[in-house]
Amino acid sequence: MWDLASGKLLRSITDAHPPGTAILHIKFTDDPTLAICNDSGGSVFELSFKRVMGVRTCESRCLFSGSKGEVCCIEPLHAKVELRDHPITQYSLLAMASLTKILVIGLKPSLKVWMTFPYGRMDPSSVPLLAWHFVAVQNSVNPMLAFCRGDVVHFLLVKRDDTGAIHVTKQKQLHLHYDLINFTWINSRTAVLLDSVEKLHVIDRQTQEELETIEIPEVQLVYNSSHFKSLATGGNVSEALALVGEKACYQSISSCGGQIFYLGTKSVHVMTLRSWRERIDHLLKQERLTDALALAWSFYEGKAKAVVGLSGDTSKRKAVIADRMVEILLHYADRTLKKCPDQGKIQVMEQHFQDVVPVIVDYCLLLQRTDLLFNQIYDKMSENSVAKGIFLECLEPYILSDKLMGITAQVMKDLLLHFQDKNRLENMEACIVHMDITSLDIQQVVLLCWENHLYDAMIYVYNSGMNDFISPMEKLLKVIAPPLDAGKSLTDEQVVMGNKLLVYISCCLAGRAYPLGDIPEDLVPLVKNQIFEFLIRLHSTEGSVDEEVYPHIRTLLHFDTREFLNVLALTFEDFKNDKQAVEYQQRIVDILLKVMVENSDFTPSQVGCLFTFLARQLAKPNNTLFVNRTLFDQVLEFLCSPDDDSRHSERQQVLLELLQAGGIVQFEESRLIQMAEKAEFYQICEFMYERELRYDKIIDCYLRDPVRKEEVFNYIHNILSMPGYSAEEKQSVWQKALEHIEELLLLSPCKAADLVAIHFTEQIESIIANLQDQFLLFQFLRSLLDPREGINQDLLHLPPHVTEQFIELLCQHSPEHVLETLKVLEYCRLEETIQITQKHQLHEASSYLLEKKGDIHGAFLVMLERLQSKLLMLTQDDGGSAELPLLESIEDTLMKTIALCQRNSHNLNQQQREALWFPLLEAMMSPQKLSGSSQYRYAESLKSLTMQVLNNMAAFIPLPLILQRILQDPVYGKGKLGEIQGLILGMLDTFNYEQTLLETTTNLLNHDLHWSLCNLRASVTRGLTPKQDYCCICLQQYKRRQESADEIIVFSCGHLYHSLCLLSKECGAVSKDVMRWMCYKCNLSNKGGKLSENFSELKKGSGTSLAQTGSESALDPQQIQAFDQLCRLNRGTSRLALLTELSRAHGGEKHGLLSVSHGDSAASSVFQDETFQLHLAPPPLMDD
Repeated sequence: MWDLASGKLLRSITDAHPPGTAILHIKFTDDPTLAICNDSGGSVFELSFKRVMGVRTCESRCLFSGSKGEVCCIEPLHAKVELRDHPITQYSLLAMASLTKILVIGLKPSLKVWMTFPYGRMDPSSVPLLAWHFVAVQNSVNPMLAFCRGDVVHFLLVKRDDTGAIHVTKQKQLHLHYDLINFTWINSRTAVLLDSVEKLHVIDRQTQEELETIEIPEVQLVYNSSHFKSLATGGNVSEALALVGEKACYQSISSCGGQIFYLGTKSVHVMTLRSWRERIDHLLKQERLTDALALAWSFYEGKAKAVVGLSGDTSKRKAVIADRMVEILLHYADRTLKKCPDQGKIQVMEQHFQDVVPVIVDYCLLLQRTDLLFNQIYDKMSENSVAKGIFLECLEPYILSDKLMGITAQVMKDLLLHFQDKNRLENMEACIVHMDITSLDIQQVVLLCWENHLYDAMIYVYNSGMNDFISPMEKLLKVIAPPLDAGKSLTDEQVVMGNKLLVYISCCLAGRAYPLGDIPEDLVPLVKNQIFEFLIRLHSTEGSVDEEVYPHIRTLLHFDTREFLNVLALTFEDFKNDKQAVEYQQRIVDILLKVMVENSDFTPSQVGCLFTFLARQLAKPNNTLFVNRTLFDQVLEFLCSPDDDSRHSERQQVLLELLQAGGIVQFEESRLIQMAEKAEFYQICEFMYERELRYDKIIDCYLRDPVRKEEVFNYIHNILSMPGYSAEEKQSVWQKALEHIEELLLLSPCKAADLVAIHFTEQIESIIANLQDQFLLFQFLRSLLDPREGINQDLLHLPPHVTEQFIELLCQHSPEHVLETLKVLEYCRLEETIQITQKHQLHEASSYLLEKKGDIHGAFLVMLERLQSKLLMLTQDDGGSAELPLLESIEDTLMKTIALCQRNSHNLNQQQREALWFPLLEAMMSPQKLSGSSQYRYAESLKSLTMQVLNNMAAFIPLPLILQRILQDPVYGKGKLGEIQGLILGMLDTFNYEQTLLETTTNLLNHDLHWSLCNLRASVTRGLTPKQDYCCICLQQYKRRQESADEIIVFSCGHLYHSLCLLSKECGAVSKDVMRWMCYKCNLSNKGGKLSENFSELKKGSGTSLAQTGSESALDPQQIQAFDQLCRLNRGTSRLALLTELSRAHGGEKHGLLSVSHGDSAASSVFQDETFQLHLAPPPLMDD
C-alpha cells in the first residue's frame, strides 16, 4: 500500500487472500479505510484498514467464496462529491460478476445481498463487465449499473424506497453486433465501448445510437491474461477463468473526470469527448460549413448527442449557440464571395451561389435573425450581382409559405425590381399578396401592379395597406363598363378583370380576404355594408348626366348575369338573423326587378336567369323576400313559355324546386298541369300526378320524356313489386303498362321482355297475337326465349308453338344465328323444328337437329347434299371472281361433315361407317374425275381436301378397304395409275409414318425392358452391407449370444436384426413352409400407408455368416422389394405406361396422320391428368 503523494510504502499485506492465487482486482470504496479485492480463485475479500497506536493493520473478510462460483469482475459504487449525500451511498454497494450471474450487495451497515441476476448461457470466452454511473431518470438521480457479457448490455436501475429497501429494475437492453471487452461511462448519457478487435464505439444510452467509431490498434493495449491464468503461482485456475482471461483488460482501462486512459505496451493514451465548440471547429477546419451549421442547430434544438461544455438553462445555452452560428454564417457569406469563380459561364456562378445562399437564408430564419439577413448578409451579397439575384430569389419560397412576412423597404424594392427585370410578374404578384406591405411605397406598388395587370396584388395592397375595399371595384368597373354600355364584346384582358371583380365581391360579402386569408372580424360587417352600398348606388361618382340608374348592378348583369346572380345567391345563403342584411337582400331584389324587367336591354335568356334566381330564393323554406303575387304568375308564364327552348331542363328544375318548397299553394293545379304538359315539363307532371296518386298517368310522362324514357321499366317494376301501394293503384299501372306494351318493346325489347316475364306471364300469348310488326315480335321472342338473354326459362310455361314461331322468325330475320340458338334452346319439338329449317333451306341447322334426333345417316346426307351442290357450282364456274370464297365455303362444309362423321363413327358398326365415309370420299373425288386432274386451277385444292378426308377416315376404315374401293372405281380401274398417284402416295406416307412409329415404340420397349432387367439383376445379386453392427430393436451387438435358434437377418435397406427380436415385434410369418420377414423400422415409418406385403427374403447365417440361401425361378419377395426400390428411384409415369396408353384403341383399328378424339374412352387417360409430366432424364445410376 503506497502513499502516492510521497511515494512512501505504507504497508505490505501478506494474508489478504489465500496463498497460491493471483489478485485480479483491488478497488477502494468511497470509504478510504475499506477496499475490495478479487483473486484468481474466484473469491472476493473485504479489506478493512486501521491504525492503532501508530501501527497500521488490515483485516480481511471473505465476502464471496470461489467454491460457489468464480467471480472475475467487481465494481464498487463511487459517488462524486456533489452526490455524497445521496441516501443510497450509505449502503456502500458492490457489484460482482461471476461466470454465471451478477450480484449486488451492500457492505454497510451490515452485509446484505440486494439482487441476484443469472444471465443464462453465454459465449464462454466473453468477458463479464460492470460499470456504475449516476443518471437522471424520471426527475430523480439514481445509480445505474451497466452489465454486459458478449454482445448484449443490460442496464439495471438501483433505487431506495422510503422504508430503506433497495430495488433493482431492468431497463432497456442494448443489442450489439460485436463482442465487448470493456464498457466505460464517460457521462450519464454517453458510454464508450471497446470490442474484441480493439475498435472503440461511442454510444448514446437513451437512443442507443452509435455516434462514432474509432480503431485503436496503435495503442497496443495491455491484456491481463497472465493474472487470470495465474501464471506466477503455477496456473492453478479453472479452465473457464483462463478462457475469460484471454480477452481481459480490466486493469488497462480507467476513467476519471470525463477522460478514459488506455494503457499500452509503450505509452498511455487519453480519450475524451470534444466539447460542442471543438466539434464545430473541427468541421470548420475541414471547410464543412454546412455540416457545422447543421451540428450547431442540433445543439440549439437540444437534439444533439454526447454534448459536452454546454451548461446553464435553455435560454442561455441557445443564446451562446446562436452567437456562434451568427459567426459561422458571416464567415460562410465571406467565404462564398471569395470562392466565387471569376471566369466561366454565368450558369456556373449561379450554381455556386444556389448551393450556398439558401443555406444561409434558412438558418437566419430559423434563428429569427432577419436583422442579420437583411443588413449584414444582404450588404455582403449585394457586392456581387449574381449573388444578389440568387439571394432575392431564395426569399420567394419563404414568402409564399408565410415564413417571412416582414422585409425591409430596400430589400422589398430590390425584390420587385428584380422580378420586373426578369419578367417574372406572376412570381412578383404571388410575393406581394403574402407580405406585410406597411414597409412598402404603396403608391409605387399600386402603379406597378396596374401597369403590369397584377390585379390580385393591387387589390391586396388597397385592402391590407389602406383598408380600402371600394377603390379596386371602381378601378375595375371603369375599364369594363364602357364597352358593355356600348354593346361591344370584351377583350380577354377585360374578361379576366370582370371575373376577378365577381370573385372579389363574393369574397368580401363572405368575410374572406382576396385573394387569400380572412378579413379581420371587426371589419367584416363594415366591409359588407360598404360593398352593398356601392352596388346599390343610384349613380356612380364620376357618372355622366345621361347615365342610367344603378350603373354598377347594371354593368355586372351585362357582364355575366348568371355568375353575378350566383354570387348574390351564395351571399344570401349566409344571411340568417341579420336584419340589416335582410333589408339589403330585399333592396337588391327590387333593384334587379327594376333594372331587368323595366328595361329592354337584356335578352330573354338573361331575364330568365333572374327569374330562376328569384324562384330559387322564393323556394327556400326560410325565405324572407317579399315579391308581388303577380310575379309568381310571371315566373310560371316565363318558365313554361314554349317559345324559348333554351335551358329547358334548367327551367323545369327551377319550377320543380319551387313546387317542392311549397310554392304549389300559389298556383291553380289544373292550370299548372296544363301549362307543364304544353311546355313538356314531364317531371312537373309526374310531381303533380304523384300528389294525386295517379300513378298510371306517370307512365305516359316517362314515355313522352326523351331524357327519362329508359327509366319507365324500373318505375313499373317498382310500383308492381314494392309494398305501400293499394291493389287498385297497382292494377291501374298494370293495365296501363299492358296497353303500352308495344311502345315499351320499341323502346327496349330486352327490358320489356324481362318485365313481361315477371309481371305478365299469363298475357304472353295475347301480346304475341296482338303484335303486328313481325320484326318487333322476333326481337321480343328472342329476348324472352333465348337463355343467353338472362331470363329464367323456368318462370315461363309457354306452349311449343311459341318456340316454333320464334324459330320461324329467326330463320327469316337472322338465319346466321339459327344453329347457335338451337344449341342453347331448352324446349323445342325436333320434328316440327326440322320441318322449319328444311323449309328455309338451313342445311347445317337441319343436320344438327337430325343428329340430335338420332338420324345420323339423314344428317350426313343433308351435309353431303350441301357439299355436292357447292362442288357442282365450282366445276361449272368459268373462273369468275367468286372462286376463292367458294373454295373456302367448300372447305368449311367439308370440315363440318368430317366432324359429324368423327363424332358418330365410334357408335357405328363397320358397315355403317363405310356408308358415311365412302360417299364423302366419292363426293370429293368426283369433280377430279370430271376435270381431268391438274388441268384446272382448283385441282390442287381439291386434292388437299381429299387427303384430309383420307387421313380422317383412316382412323375408322382399314387402309386396304380404302385402297380397294379406289381401285375398283370404274373410272380409275380403266384409267392410268398416274391419275390416282397422289392418293396412293398419300396413303403410303401414312403407312411409312405408322411403320416408323411402331419401330420406335418397339425399340423403346426393348430398351426399357433390358435396362430394368439389368438393374434388377444387379440389385438382387449384390451383397448386403448392414448400416450398423447392432440390432435395430434391442440395440445390442449382433454377436451378443450364439443361440442355435437366433439368426442374423440383414435387409436390402441396410437394417440388421436378430431373428428373435423380429419375432417379438411380429415381423415374421410362415408362408409355404418358408419363414418370411419384413423390416421393422421401414414398416414402422410407413404408418400412414399400408404396410408392405412383400417381405424381404433374409440372408441367413449364424455368427458372422451371411450367405444367401434359397433359389427359385420366380421373383422372390426380396427381388420384388428391390424392383420396388428401383421404381421409386425412377418416379413418374413409365414409358411402358405411356406406350400402353398410346396403343389403346377401339377394336384394333388403325389410325391415320391426324389424332382423333375417342369420346369418353380416354376419360381416365394419363394425358388428361393435370399432373402429367414427361421425365426426360437419364435413368438413375445404381450404387455398386
